[in-house]
Amino acid sequence: MTKFRTAYTGAKIFDGFKKHVNSALLVDGAHVSDILPSSNIPTDCKVIKLDGGLLTAGFVDLQVNGGGGKMFNNLPSVETISTICDAHIQFGTTSLLPTLITDSKAQTDTAINAAKAAIAQGVPGAIGLHLEGPHLSISRKGAHDPQLIRDMTKTDCNQLATLADELPSLLLTIAPESVSMKQIKRLNRAGAIISLGHTNADFQTAVCAQNAGATCVTHLFNAMKPLFNRAPGLVGATLESNMLWAGLIADGIHVDAATIRIALRAKNGPAKIFLVTDSMATIGTELNEFTLNGRKILRRDGRLVLSDNTLAGADLDMISAVRFMVDKIGIKKHEALRMASLYPAQALNRSNEIGRLGTGTRADFIHMSKQLDILNIWRGGAKWQP
Repeated sequence: MTKFRTAYTGAKIFDGFKKHVNSALLVDGAHVSDILPSSNIPTDCKVIKLDGGLLTAGFVDLQVNGGGGKMFNNLPSVETISTICDAHIQFGTTSLLPTLITDSKAQTDTAINAAKAAIAQGVPGAIGLHLEGPHLSISRKGAHDPQLIRDMTKTDCNQLATLADELPSLLLTIAPESVSMKQIKRLNRAGAIISLGHTNADFQTAVCAQNAGATCVTHLFNAMKPLFNRAPGLVGATLESNMLWAGLIADGIHVDAATIRIALRAKNGPAKIFLVTDSMATIGTELNEFTLNGRKILRRDGRLVLSDNTLAGADLDMISAVRFMVDKIGIKKHEALRMASLYPAQALNRSNEIGRLGTGTRADFIHMSKQLDILNIWRGGAKWQP
C-alpha cells in the first residue's frame, strides 16, 4: 500500500518564528516534513483544505498539577497522567510536564515511577516530569505542606541525577536555602533543568545559583521576595539575566497585568518569560473543590484557594492564558503563541522536537480562528476527537 503524506493548506501557518501565507504544512506520520508554497505540494500528498484561520504549534505547559478531575499528587499513576493530558489537549496543550507538588518520599517515588512508565508506554502528551519540591523554603511555602518540605540530601541528589538521565525532561523547582550550589551543579551536569522557586533567595544568591547551573524560575513573582529598590531579589535577577527562563501564571490573579507588562519590557533575552498554567484537577470539569495532601482546595471566582484564602495553583488553561496576554496585556498574537509553545520548549532544550513547526518536529499543531478560538487540534499527526 502506498503511504501518503498529508498537506494542510488554506490557513496561514505560524512556525514559531515567522508566518507563512499561501503555504502548506506537510505531515508525514507523526512528524512535520516541510512547510512550502501551496503551489508546490507534491503529487503524492493527500490535501486537506482548511477554511482560513491559523495553524500554529501545540502548546507546551511545564507546570501541570492536575486536570480532568485528577491530581497527580493524589494518585500518581500512568492512568492519572493520561487523564491529565487528555483534559488539557482540548485547550491546545499537546505537551506537558505532570507536576508533583511537595509530598512524602514514598509518594514522590511513586510519581517518579509513574512518569517513567508513562514515557515508556508513550502516553500522548507526557514529555517528562516536574518535581516542585520538596526542597523549598518554608517561609515561601505557598500551598505546599510545610511538614513535607526538607533539605536535599546526598541520597536525594544521587537519585535525581540518575532520574535526569532516565527521563527526556526533568524539571526541578528548588530553593537555594534547601539545595547547595554543589548539588545544583551536579544536577545540571546530569541533565536536569533547575528552576528557582518558593524561595527567599536574595539577588546575589540567585546569581550564584544561575552560575551553578540554574536556568529557570518557577512562577515569576509568586512565592518569592518582591523587587525592592536596594534588594532586587530573585525577581530582579531574573529580569536582568539573559540566561534565566521564567514561567508566568497569566490569569490576572497571580500577577497584576501592569506588573506583567513591566516584566516583559525589562526582561533580557535570549531566555524569555513563558506561560504556565499551574493548573489543578478542575481543568476540564465542573469541580468546585478537591483535596491536596489531605487539605481541601476551593474553586471560587476563578481562584483556587485553601481555607485560609492562600492561592493553591490556578484555575487556568493555556488558551485562556494566551488570550489574556493578547487582550489584557496587549502583546502581539504571535508573541503570545511563542510564550505558550516555543519558549517553554526552548527552556527544556527541546525546540527541535516540540513548540514549533518545522522539518522533523512533532506534528503537534492547532487550527485557530482570528479570535483565538481553537477549531481543531492534532497531536502526533492524529486529529484529536473530543
